[in-house]
Amino acid sequence: MASFIAIITAMMLIFSCETKKEQAMNAITTEDSLQNVLTQKENELNDMLSTMNEIQEGFRKINEAQGRINVERRNGEANQKQAILEDMRTIQQSVNLNNELINNLRQQLKQANVSNSQLKATLENTISTMTAQMDELKGQIDDLRQQLAAKDIVIAEQETQIGELKTNVGNLTAENDSRARTISAQDKDLHTAYYVFGTKKELKNEHILESGEVLQKENFNKDYFTKIDIRIDKVIRLYSKSATLMTTHPAGSYRLDKDAQGQYILRITDPDKFWSVSKYLVIVVK
Repeated sequence: MASFIAIITAMMLIFSCETKKEQAMNAITTEDSLQNVLTQKENELNDMLSTMNEIQEGFRKINEAQGRINVERRNGEANQKQAILEDMRTIQQSVNLNNELINNLRQQLKQANVSNSQLKATLENTISTMTAQMDELKGQIDDLRQQLAAKDIVIAEQETQIGELKTNVGNLTAENDSRARTISAQDKDLHTAYYVFGTKKELKNEHILESGEVLQKENFNKDYFTKIDIRIDKVIRLYSKSATLMTTHPAGSYRLDKDAQGQYILRITDPDKFWSVSKYLVIVVK
């Protein structure tokens, strides 16, 4: 993959040039309006760079785990079985998360106000490169999983006949696939949260807001909430010029920014801290 630092540098240079062009617009627009546009562009670029950094961290974890497995296999699978299983779990979780993050990055680019064609092309090429790298890794991991499954059978059933061995290898591969799906689901549930925003009237109708208090009764409509993965969904567009958080979330773990139209966007800057008090977020808008 091309140097990630070089990609970021190129993006920043392009954005800097675009910013200078935008600044020249002050002859035909108000200063406040121009500043809103520039701030929105900068925030969107920072969101994408943050996502790219997380994807790169995922690649690093996968590569490190693959390296450890190679060492562990040289030391003998029988003695290192638990360590190998833990590293395979790390790889599976990182692969799943990276897939979600790349999809999120693609969506961020789609929604972003990117008028510079060179910048947009750079971002699209970066996403394509990351997607290709993930596809290559998936192939490597599938091969490794099959090799380990066969080795596990040989270790556990050294006296098994060849015909029975083939059947067990198939069963273990299916079992490993099922276990991987279970681990993925458990991992996602662990990082699941729910949010909703609406007017006071809307939230009262769903029993989310009662007498000025939020989520005080068990009969609130849980289906009215949007389910998210806190590792991925860190930007929530509120489409309103008025926004008040009703649930408790630690100060310093989020920002309420405004887009070019003056509408609020919630940016969660520290997800673990933000969701530490409650996995439900309720926002009143007008």
